[in-house]
Amino acid sequence: MQNIIDGNKLASDIRSEIAAEVDMLKAEGKKVPHLAAVLVGNDGSSETYVANKIKDCSEVGFLSSLIRFDQNVDEALLLQKIDELNKDEEIDGFIVQLPLPDHISELKIIEAVNPLKDVDGFHPVNTGRMVLGLPGFLPATPYGILEILKRYRIETSGMYCVVIGRSNIVGRPLSILLSQKGYDATVTVVHTKTKAMAEITRKADILISAVGQPEFVKAEMVKEGAVVIDVGTTRIKFPDSKSGWKLVGDVDFKNVAPKCSFITPVPGGVGPMTRVALLLNTLKAAKGKSI
Repeated sequence: MQNIIDGNKLASDIRSEIAAEVDMLKAEGKKVPHLAAVLVGNDGSSETYVANKIKDCSEVGFLSSLIRFDQNVDEALLLQKIDELNKDEEIDGFIVQLPLPDHISELKIIEAVNPLKDVDGFHPVNTGRMVLGLPGFLPATPYGILEILKRYRIETSGMYCVVIGRSNIVGRPLSILLSQKGYDATVTVVHTKTKAMAEITRKADILISAVGQPEFVKAEMVKEGAVVIDVGTTRIKFPDSKSGWKLVGDVDFKNVAPKCSFITPVPGGVGPMTRVALLLNTLKAAKGKSI
C-alpha cells in the first residue's frame, strides 16, 4: 500500500545524514558526539531499548557508554552518577532509561540532569522552552513524529489534529508543538475522561494515538483521507510466531489503513523515528546548539 509510512527507511536515511555530519566533524578535527545511557535493573524491554540506542550510535559514528546499576541501587548513588555525567566534558548527552524502580523518584532523577545534556528532552527547563517556542531538546517521540510529517510533506497548517493521550512524553508535548507557529494546526487532546470521543476523532485530518491499548482506534473513529500516526506498542500473545508474541499498535491497522491518506505501521513506523530523534538531539548537544 502506497499510503504506509516507512519509518525504518526514513530513520535509515536520517542516520546516513547524521553519519555524514560526524565524518565532517572528524575531518575538521572536532569532537565526535558521545551519548551515555544509564540502565537500572534488568527489565527486558529497557535492555532492548538501550541496546538499540547503543547500536544506533555505532552506526552513525558516535561514541557511547553504558552505565549499569542493580535494581536495588540507592537513589543517592544514582544521583551521584548523574552529577558525574553532568560534569564529564567527554559526554555530550545522556539518558536515564525509564521506568525506574519504585523506590527511586523519576522526577528527582529527571530534574538532576543538566538541561544542556538532557537529550531525552524530559527536564522541566526543556519542557518550558518547548512551550515558549524556544530552542531546546524535544522529547524523542514527538520529535520523530514531526520529522515524519515534514519529510512526507504532510500539511499541518490549518489542519484539525486530534491527539489521543495526554502523557508528558508524547501527548502533551505533541499537542503544544503542533499548535505552534510553523505547524499551525488546530489541536484537540482527548483522553480517558473524554465523552463521545469517536465524534471528535472522526473530524481529525491528522489523528495521533498514544494510549498503549491494542487496536483501540477502530475504522469508525477515522474519517476518509485522514493521516493516522500510531505511537502505541503493546506486546500480545501470538502463538504462531517463534517468540510467542507480537507487537501491535493502538490502531486496528487492517481496517483503518484503507481509509487513510497516510498511516504508520507497528512495528516500523514511529519507533525507529523515536530512536533516530535521540541521535539528532545528541548531535545538537555535541555542536552546542541545544539552548
